[in-house]
Amino acid sequence: MSLRRLYWSALAAQWRGGVVLLVCSLLEGIPAFFSGRLVELSVDRGFAAGSPAAGLGWLALFGVAAVLGAFGARMVWHQLGTVIEPLRDALVTAVVRGVLHDDSPPRNRPDSSGVARITQHVEVVRDATAGLLVQARGMLVTTASALAGLATVAGALVLPVAVPAVCALVVFACLLPSLARRQRALALADEHTAATAGASLSGMRDIVACGAQPIAALAMYDAVDAQARAAIRVARSSALRALVISLGGFVPLLLALALAPGLVVSGELTAGAALGALVYLATTMQPALRGLAATAGTVVLRLLVALRRLAETAELPDVVDGTATPRGTDVQVRVLTFSWGASAEPVVRDLDLGLRPGEHLAVVGPSGIGKSTLAGLLTGMLAPQEGRVLLGGVPIRDVLAAVRHELVALIPQEAYVFAGTVRDNVSLFAPSASDDELSSAADAVGAGALLRRLGGLDAEIGHGGEGVSAGEAQLLALARVYASAAQLVILDEATSHLDPVAEARAERAFAARGGVLVVIAHRLSSALRADRVLVVDGRETAVGSHAELVARSARYAELMQAWTTPVPDHAATGARPPAGAGGEPVDASTGSPGGGGVTVGGAPTGNGHTTLSPIVDGGSAPAGGAPAGGGSAATVGRQPDTIPGATGSTPRSPSVSRAARVN
Repeated sequence: MSLRRLYWSALAAQWRGGVVLLVCSLLEGIPAFFSGRLVELSVDRGFAAGSPAAGLGWLALFGVAAVLGAFGARMVWHQLGTVIEPLRDALVTAVVRGVLHDDSPPRNRPDSSGVARITQHVEVVRDATAGLLVQARGMLVTTASALAGLATVAGALVLPVAVPAVCALVVFACLLPSLARRQRALALADEHTAATAGASLSGMRDIVACGAQPIAALAMYDAVDAQARAAIRVARSSALRALVISLGGFVPLLLALALAPGLVVSGELTAGAALGALVYLATTMQPALRGLAATAGTVVLRLLVALRRLAETAELPDVVDGTATPRGTDVQVRVLTFSWGASAEPVVRDLDLGLRPGEHLAVVGPSGIGKSTLAGLLTGMLAPQEGRVLLGGVPIRDVLAAVRHELVALIPQEAYVFAGTVRDNVSLFAPSASDDELSSAADAVGAGALLRRLGGLDAEIGHGGEGVSAGEAQLLALARVYASAAQLVILDEATSHLDPVAEARAERAFAARGGVLVVIAHRLSSALRADRVLVVDGRETAVGSHAELVARSARYAELMQAWTTPVPDHAATGARPPAGAGGEPVDASTGSPGGGGVTVGGAPTGNGHTTLSPIVDGGSAPAGGAPAGGGSAATVGRQPDTIPGATGSTPRSPSVSRAARVN
């Protein structure tokens, strides 16, 4: 559905409120219709006829009409929210959906432009629509009532009054296109300023570290200057618009003042009729024209520009839901090929793979080689150029969306935790789960101690995961998916902020849970726990057990050797290790963020960090998260001196491997 269709359908859905607004508008128009007529009667049948009491009586009726009109205006404002707020909610939903489906979202920083669209353009549409419903509706009712009243009181003045007013409206209409272009330029300048400021503020630490403050300041100055120039152009157009409308409002009044005495002398008008005509013009017509200028020149223009800008970023093609139901939960990948662009080198090429329920697959490979892209293909978020991904014998993108969301879960590296209770976060995909089931899920993945620290399932989590570290957020995301009914679980470096013992515990828990488990490895120790390992290396891929791949895959053997071979600490860091530091560094193959896009299990929040001491299945230690933003992992239990089966493994020493030096 296009944004304009969404806009009008959202308004049409509030037709009952519109009917109430129309009735209130008719009540509000009573003073405009009767004002001049009652003034005429008060003069001709009251004061001019020597009956002040009658004149005061007619003016009292004028006061009653004004009170009724004020009551109608009050009812208009009272009903306005019932029409406008649902429209605003629909627009915010459309904008958020557009941001989530952006083909090129900003990486590792907020989408300041998207925030500007929500906080500025949507509010412009909301306020402009409310202004139209109040001002334009009132203007039309008031103008129609005033013209009808003027025709009944002083028909001879209708033509002299109408000609200059119509001329002013024609000139004003000719100015609207240029006004719209300048208003749009101002809206784009607002967005650019917001995006520039957001990029500078989010990267302030890097800017200061690189000494790039003058460059960042210059970019900000340029954005603000461009916004100021656009605002000045809009102001000049607004001044010209105001001049045209002022002439259209004052010239009819001057003509009426010039013609009325002669018409009274000739007997075509009475003194009361002339005074009533002036009341219509001065208190009704002139304010109505000024309201037209304000409404059409600012409100309508801002509304059209904002709607157009939102349509450029929020409109999405209609998504056709699948109709198939999978027969089982096995995963089959057939000749799968995917590339980011028609002329780009494929990141996944002719991949064949079969995964049965209960199988645990680890995916390893160099950074940026396409491991997270493979996760998007397996979940159906990305469509391959060639080949198919089958879930239960059915192409995964043909599966009913509700069924796919229930059966497939992806947890990225940077887990999403939202404001609310711990129960709200853990039960997101299992709303009917009992407290015991949620607690058991947390215990299984190693988040039991975290729940007790936070205060149980009823504990509150602040906005943006306040009070929860990056590692703890990952534990909550793991518990969230563990408690769900998902039968295909993909961990895309979802344990990168956990220590090796906690990582091993979480992976073993998901492996024992049943279903298909795919782990995109953050540490190569994940490959030692898997039933099979998929080595992704551009044109070449290899699948097999750890022992098989060490023997026949040069890339896998090289990764294992780089991961386990120590080099002096100062070669990588330029400093001696602190007392007690030791162990092995992170896997050289997993230096990149876990991937973006819409996920089932969570959304990005931060970066990974260097961890110590890769671990195999042996040993135990409390599961915990490293602080957000970095820091070493916690010291863990007994570590083996070598990695079993790894080519070139050597005894451990307090050193950093070549993998860390490359990173």
